[in-house]
Amino acid sequence: MLKIESNLKPEINLKTPLPGPESRKIIEKEEKYLATGTKCWDTPAVPSEGKGIWFKDVDSNTLMDWTNGMVVILAHSHPKWIEANIEQFQKLVYFNSPDFPNQLQADLAEQLVQLTPGDFPKKVFFASSGTESVEAALKVARIGTKKNIVVHWLGDFHGRTAGSLSTTASKSVQRLDYTFALGNTYALPYAYCYRCWYKMEYPSCDIYCAQIMERYFKTLIPPDNVAAIIFEPVQGEGGYVVPPLEFFDVLKEISNKYGILLIADEVQTCFGKSGKWFACEHFNVVPHIVCMAKGLANGAAMGATTFPSEYDFSRQGMHSNTFGGQLLSCASSLSTIKIIKEQKLLENVRRIGERFREKLLEMKDKYECIGDVRTLGVLIGIEFVKDKERKEPAMELRNRILEECFQMGLLMISCGESTIRITPSFVITAEEVDLGLKILSKAIEKSMKD
Repeated sequence: MLKIESNLKPEINLKTPLPGPESRKIIEKEEKYLATGTKCWDTPAVPSEGKGIWFKDVDSNTLMDWTNGMVVILAHSHPKWIEANIEQFQKLVYFNSPDFPNQLQADLAEQLVQLTPGDFPKKVFFASSGTESVEAALKVARIGTKKNIVVHWLGDFHGRTAGSLSTTASKSVQRLDYTFALGNTYALPYAYCYRCWYKMEYPSCDIYCAQIMERYFKTLIPPDNVAAIIFEPVQGEGGYVVPPLEFFDVLKEISNKYGILLIADEVQTCFGKSGKWFACEHFNVVPHIVCMAKGLANGAAMGATTFPSEYDFSRQGMHSNTFGGQLLSCASSLSTIKIIKEQKLLENVRRIGERFREKLLEMKDKYECIGDVRTLGVLIGIEFVKDKERKEPAMELRNRILEECFQMGLLMISCGESTIRITPSFVITAEEVDLGLKILSKAIEKSMKD
């Protein structure tokens, strides 16, 4: 068995200015050859190896990583996960899983059917990304119900391919010059209580943002033509927005009243980031369809969609792909599930999430620039404002804070208009949380003076 060795020490060690000379060479090459996407050019980390929540860049600088837990939920280079992948790599890498059966695909499908909420017969479609899992969900819902409209929410991010993009509404640039391909969807304001679209206050609002759907059904959207309502239980790209529990109570009522399917996009939240396997479990909602990716296979390319068996495709060939159920990804996902259970990592997520929450609320009281703190497990958003009374977004300040953190050895990224998102891996320790928050505090103080 191949043995993986790493000399990476779990401590911040900066040997060059960031980015260093070797990093700059790679950044310049990528700028020349890569299509414009979503690169963080303000904080251009160029990694060479990682261990736990730490990584070393190509200039031998060691930094703390609070970004890749969005996908690498077990952290970089988890030894048991690596062992499972090497074992599969030595057996078989690819054997056209969409066309031929295999044990790993069957076992993982069984596990996902058992783990996803809902005690009803389900089936699974395997994909290689989140946007593909959403495409499958939309297709299942529309074909299965023989309806064509999908309702979604402002602030949601579901992907960038045509179908999923038609339900994405977090940044208008994502649709720029491509609106001709989108249709049959309607976006309503989400339950973003800190920035209520209707200028109301929770809970006296009576969840107006969900109740208003009935008015849309009377004036604009024929409910008999609505196949599904798709939602993120916690909006990711939109700012790590955590809705109130009652929001989903209303959605359930509407779903039952009109026979509309509920699609939970758990691509960013799945496999425990909320402290439960799926974030929708916190809100007592059982979706008909669940979309998964990112942490599903701890970094291997994997997406999946579970849906009621009654909505299975009626004929072969109606939907398929090339890399769905790929052997390495299935092995990765199965080992991820096993490790989470064996090492009781969901308990650590809840424990660490509460530590983040307590300390960030203390920082909110201390700093005028922190308008809101939103947490659910290790789904953590810190929204920055110019002043707390007017709540004007402080995007430039947020960006300076991110840069200052990077220069001190802590890597984070943004979301929403002026929010920092923190998504550490499940193995992060209390000491590492405290160290990172000390850096964040220093960065805030320095940025406020500039």
